[in-house]
Amino acid sequence: MSLYRNAVWFMKGLREYTRSGYEAAAQQFGAKDLDVDVTGRSFMITGANSGIGKAAALEIAMRGGTVHLVCRNKERAEEAKAEIVKASNNQDVFVHILDMSRPTVIWTFADQFQQTHGKLNVLINNAGCMINERQMTADQLESNFATNTLGTYILTTALVPLLQKSEDARVITVSSGGMLVQKLNVEDLQFEKGQFDGTMAYAQNKRQQVIMTEQWAKMYKDIHFSSMHPGWADTPAVRISMPDFHARMKNRLRTAVQGADTLVWLAISNRAFQEPRGLFFQDRKPVPSHLFLAQTRATPAEEEKLMKMLEELAENFKLGAHGNTNPN
Repeated sequence: MSLYRNAVWFMKGLREYTRSGYEAAAQQFGAKDLDVDVTGRSFMITGANSGIGKAAALEIAMRGGTVHLVCRNKERAEEAKAEIVKASNNQDVFVHILDMSRPTVIWTFADQFQQTHGKLNVLINNAGCMINERQMTADQLESNFATNTLGTYILTTALVPLLQKSEDARVITVSSGGMLVQKLNVEDLQFEKGQFDGTMAYAQNKRQQVIMTEQWAKMYKDIHFSSMHPGWADTPAVRISMPDFHARMKNRLRTAVQGADTLVWLAISNRAFQEPRGLFFQDRKPVPSHLFLAQTRATPAEEEKLMKMLEELAENFKLGAHGNTNPN
């Protein structure tokens, strides 16, 4: 079955995820969907110093939004901020240093952000990693899972109370079409069994993100949750994590701006806000989160177990956040 999934997915990718796929889809885009002034609205973007996150931050800043760049590397974050401010002529761009693989630090950061900032309209979960060898964080968590799944879960959960103060709050999570080849495996969230494969671990994390989005949409009716696939984009992360794929496909990859298009559309357009909640988007339209006949659907019990396991892990680290006043 995995061979079938991979073959179908790759053929789909060549047709839809490439630059030509974006250009074909763009012919159907609403011409004025992104003609939106978001002055006075507050956006938080994780992993915003490069690639898709940076491209989205610039597009939002150019439309007047207040942008909070949440990044791990201070130097690169400040460079990105300077570029965004210069290009957008928008001074309301702020840097926050946060390692999304450190659960206790995320809880502390979220608490402090809510105390300091009384407003957040949109959270964009963009930060991610693909580490090709099994590595453990300082908290003894598998690195991909810690960043892509648990980190996203904790930051979103922690900021829900602040988001709920906005009438049109949105949470967008940047997933990946790679998740289409994976069925949720709640019995091995941190890849302790069998031979480790970083690409498949990443795809499993991205499947988990889509399920989290679907579950959050049911839990929090006053927030518009969605996940999206940016397509195959030429970003620093792809070059570093998938050098062979990048070398083969570099002339067919989307630009970072093209990869960020649906992300920006979900974050600011009125049309996106009218879409049903909890869906998976590609090129400004909801698409199936499973391949035909791929047998990747989890049972409701498995999805519930995932959320319960994440809740328990997150709460354990939340206890350690008390008394920690330095999110850096």
